[in-house]
Amino acid sequence: MSVLPNSATYMAQVLSNGAEERETFHKFFECWLVEQSQYLEKLVSASKERDQFENNGRTITKEEFDESVLLPLIHRVVQHYEHYYEAKERWAKHNVLAMFNPSWTTSLEDAFLWIGGWRPSMAFHLLYSKSGQQFEAQISELIRGVSTGDLGDISPSQLSQVDELQRKTIREEREISEKQAKHQETITDSSMVEMSHVVSELKRGGDVSREGGEIDEGQVDTTLAPKEEGLVEVLQMADELRMKTLEEILNILTPLQRVHFLIAAAELHLRVHEWSKKRDARHPSAGQNGHEQ
Repeated sequence: MSVLPNSATYMAQVLSNGAEERETFHKFFECWLVEQSQYLEKLVSASKERDQFENNGRTITKEEFDESVLLPLIHRVVQHYEHYYEAKERWAKHNVLAMFNPSWTTSLEDAFLWIGGWRPSMAFHLLYSKSGQQFEAQISELIRGVSTGDLGDISPSQLSQVDELQRKTIREEREISEKQAKHQETITDSSMVEMSHVVSELKRGGDVSREGGEIDEGQVDTTLAPKEEGLVEVLQMADELRMKTLEEILNILTPLQRVHFLIAAAELHLRVHEWSKKRDARHPSAGQNGHEQ
């Protein structure tokens, strides 16, 4: 089994070769997933070390541990997400349609996509789910007034901030969805209707071999270009909201809570991708919509 290169190294190689195609982003994504799995293990290890802090006989405080270990790790993980969206934006400018019909995701993941990725408001449901689980697991300690420091120990003030952020995020989601819907209507604008009619008439008359081969491909490309440019803009807005939502949620949480949230996010992403990939392999017809099996 070949070892996948570092995602940043691979992207640099692709850009230098000018080969920003669907297959190359697929490979970039596989490299990125391997790194996400590695970061997940680092996050889990750091959280365990922090949880057992009082039993380790350390000479530094928890706050110093957070500052020297947790925060730098959190920063690297966030940078890893930023790296993904920067690469995605660059590739989208060359082939935006591939981003809306990705070969690197599974059929199950496709069913839950929102404008080429995860719906930002899902991050709040993830936070509430993980918070509830950790609260139930530590309820006896919390009742005794013992702070666990994880997402089960989230404060009323934090919950209020999360609620306000969730409302704002949902509003922005709707605005982007409305912009996408409005742009989708352009597929039936006068230029498209006229061109489709002219081409149909030419085909009926048997004139399908103009200079250069098929019906004037340049005219088709010119007509479709603003449609693709609009998709690039909508996708960029959606990805910016995804990244902004992640960062703003993390800003509300304590360092240890950020680690637990990032663990939950990575676990969910990696396991859903893994499970669905196996399901697609068992049911090939389920993954034939542009996906490699």
